[in-house]
Amino acid sequence: MTVRTALILLTSVVIGAIAGGLTLACGSHPAGAVLAGLASAGASVPSLHALIH
Repeated sequence: MTVRTALILLTSVVIGAIAGGLTLACGSHPAGAVLAGLASAGASVPSLHALIH
């Protein structure tokens, strides 16, 4: 695993955790917060791949 790949994956996990935490703080169910975090982490990978070059 290259440093670039690790940076992209770590940043996407941080983005997903923030999105999930904010969703949970808004009063959503924990399962919905987990799904929101996973969706935002998955959606951020292609953007970060293009951004970090």
